[in-house]
Amino acid sequence: MDKVKKVPVNTITRDLCDLAAPTGNIYETVVILSKRANQISLAEKKELTRKLEDFKNDRDTMEEVFENREQIEISKYYERQPKPGLVAISEFENGEIFYRMAKEDNKE
Repeated sequence: MDKVKKVPVNTITRDLCDLAAPTGNIYETVVILSKRANQISLAEKKELTRKLEDFKNDRDTMEEVFENREQIEISKYYERQPKPGLVAISEFENGEIFYRMAKEDNKE
């Protein structure tokens, strides 16, 4: 990703009450985090696919595939990145995620 963020690459223990505080409900927090993690994951996948398309060769067969050093380095870079869930939690804790709750219609 373009932005360099200080996100831990390992999981850390978090207090559920602190995570649930902004929404008032841990389940709503989990939904927000999962949707943001999916967005991050899709963006990273698109970026990786775009970068790896440069190495695509239509005439390669299974026997002709060879290792490209630059392609391996690009793949390893993305493998070392923090997981999308950890990035989403970090953004949520820092107030970088905008979310809104759907309002219930009161039918009379």
